[in-house]
Amino acid sequence: MSTSANQISITSVEKIREQFPALERREGGYPVAYFDGPGGTQVPRPVVEAVSDYLYHHNSNTHWGYATSNETDATIRNGRAALADLLNAKPSEIVFGPNMSTLTFHVSRALGRAFGPGDEIVVTELDHHANIDPWRALEKDRGVTVRSVRMITETGQLDWQDLEAKVGKQTKVLAIGVASNALGTINDVRRASEIAHNAGALLFADGVHSTPHIPTDVKAWGCDLLACSAYKFYGPHMGVLYGREELLQSINFPKLAPAPYTASERAETGTQNHEGIAGAAAAVDFLASLAAGASRREKLQAALAGLDARGHALVTQMWDGLSNIPGVKVFGPTPAEPRTPTVSFVVEGVASARVSADLAKLGVFVSHGNFYAATVVERLGFKNEGVVRAGCACYTTSEEVDRLIAGVQGIARQGAR
Repeated sequence: MSTSANQISITSVEKIREQFPALERREGGYPVAYFDGPGGTQVPRPVVEAVSDYLYHHNSNTHWGYATSNETDATIRNGRAALADLLNAKPSEIVFGPNMSTLTFHVSRALGRAFGPGDEIVVTELDHHANIDPWRALEKDRGVTVRSVRMITETGQLDWQDLEAKVGKQTKVLAIGVASNALGTINDVRRASEIAHNAGALLFADGVHSTPHIPTDVKAWGCDLLACSAYKFYGPHMGVLYGREELLQSINFPKLAPAPYTASERAETGTQNHEGIAGAAAAVDFLASLAAGASRREKLQAALAGLDARGHALVTQMWDGLSNIPGVKVFGPTPAEPRTPTVSFVVEGVASARVSADLAKLGVFVSHGNFYAATVVERLGFKNEGVVRAGCACYTTSEEVDRLIAGVQGIARQGAR
């Protein structure tokens, strides 16, 4: 459950919104309300300024003896330190890459070099396919067996009895999402890690959807590996991987012979996105600036706990409002259960793509389809037409949620005629 908003002091939503130029956009005469954050958030000024400052003044390759190269080295060090604070890791445990999907393929291939017939990997139906298909690729490549944990369609939650039954002495990896990008369901990652470790398996967590909404703690959760994407928490388009230092040192990553052999660089291939790293660090600092604390880690914990509480109020408003519209069906856990401020729904008799397009005419931007959580949407019974998804971000207001509800109500009324 979310902490009470009254117990946490974070920057007001009005002050937050001042930092996002995208919020000045108007569509069809309406100010745009961005509910597409689960697919990628808008970006505040400090992040864009950090990217442009690097490209204008510090652009270079690494490990050479002149100023801009030294500054690039510092940019990468600062980036690792910032992301380590966000995830409660060590800087040497932070790996950068193009995106979470690419990083997960990279890890799965590297781990898979040691796997073979008789070995098993456990995935879940609730996950984004970036945490399913890289592991399934090892069925063909290495002859491993992949087992899938059932999602309870009525609640949008995992069947934990099924998970415990699927993880056994042959399991090498349990891959699980911290939160569902389609339904907002938050999983008990600590419980999952205990199940995995008791079987001698590794725990790989997909933190892409959860990282903008709840405090992440890879140590407390018992993660061996966790991947996330900076563009989901107000940063540029790039991915981040956490790995226990001793694990990163032991994984047989594909690499070029002259490249470094020490964590984190041994897990990275080629020249990195230096400007993206500068922007990702700035995104972490933006989040930290939303609350008080003695250290950046403490500020981040307070800020994300405050955003979680604010998001809980918004998702309750959204869930209740949409649920009360005749012809609208919402999916996933109720606001009484652990969840992010993301709701998927359908309108009876109206295609999800049509709902999205009609809302856009009102300046309300939502997503539609399966969001690469294809198994979730198929299990809900909407494989072909998909569902509509609305997610709240740090800049979302109660008034915008009201606009969303009113827009869906009008669409549902038209569809009923």
